[in-house]
Amino acid sequence: MSRGENRTGRAGRFPAWAIVLLAILGAVILVGAGVLGGLALRNAAPVARGALSGQAPGDSRSVCDAEKVAEDVLPSIVTIGVRAGDGSGGTGSGEIITADGYILTNNHVIAPAAEGAEIVVLYNDGSTHPAKLVGRSPRADIAVIKVQGSGLPVIRQGDSAALKVGQPVVALGAPLGLSSTVTTGVVSALGRTVPVQSDSDRNAVLADAIQTDASINPGNSGGALVDCDGRLVGVNSAIATVPGESGAAGGGSVGIGFAVPQAVAMPIAQQIIETGKVVYPTFGLSVSPVVPGANGEGEPGLYVQAVVPGGPADQAGLEPGDIITRVDGAPVGSVDDLTAKQLTSKPGDEVKVTYVRDGKTDRTTVTLGSG
Repeated sequence: MSRGENRTGRAGRFPAWAIVLLAILGAVILVGAGVLGGLALRNAAPVARGALSGQAPGDSRSVCDAEKVAEDVLPSIVTIGVRAGDGSGGTGSGEIITADGYILTNNHVIAPAAEGAEIVVLYNDGSTHPAKLVGRSPRADIAVIKVQGSGLPVIRQGDSAALKVGQPVVALGAPLGLSSTVTTGVVSALGRTVPVQSDSDRNAVLADAIQTDASINPGNSGGALVDCDGRLVGVNSAIATVPGESGAAGGGSVGIGFAVPQAVAMPIAQQIIETGKVVYPTFGLSVSPVVPGANGEGEPGLYVQAVVPGGPADQAGLEPGDIITRVDGAPVGSVDDLTAKQLTSKPGDEVKVTYVRDGKTDRTTVTLGSG
């Protein structure tokens, strides 16, 4: 079952052969709950607290002291239950990011709350509390909810930009409703661009995503990916599965999971906390994908359909009919590529754009505006 196209690579994109390879491997699915994904979770095993899996602590620098990380971080990890009026619902995860009760999670975990579903948070100590939706970003698959409280345990912030491939990490959350589950692994790759299904009219994009082999499964969405010091470096959001696997979510973990980097998630969360909404940088244009010819000639690109008069693209000299082939030196072939650039930028940033007009290649710089 496919939950969205998976376009990846070191710079966030796959060459053609790699897209075929991943298609053979499996599909990318969201690993949260929501009403749809949570239907199978209502009959899952009873909630078990304190489960710990992964490698035992040791002297090797290639593994985390998972026991110490669990002790430090689990108090700030919550299980999120969402229940709609018809009784349907699901389970996801989240982490407390402020002492007065703001909790970071995925949009797809709490999306039904935008239509009136109730949210209940289960703390690590076993107590439950109602929560309200503060705001969400369907485009980035990030959301913030709020419980009433003070002096709550807060997850410490790490630096996702400093991550290295092969670095050990720990995932915490509630797979299949099993609260306070901990698994270990490594950073398998960085800079992935992973489009996944959203409840909005466009894909969500896990921009600059962290790929990890730490075991994550349905219900882990919104949970924390942390470094060996227990600091937040990512928000677990999606997994790849082998085609044909059974289960509501298309099967469990095969060692390919994706997390929204802390450096992407936290600025969005801060906007939501401060204003209740998210403002994205904008190019001021609309585009559609250009597919190379059947004989393999040409290269992927984005056809400029329209340019906002006086907007960033217009000021940079772009015109309808231009074909954008590269953004900041990286090839583009999907609208999701521009979305990923927006999610990892801010208004005022300068973006170098390569484009083709009347068969001639040219370059310009677009200063992103505020959308």
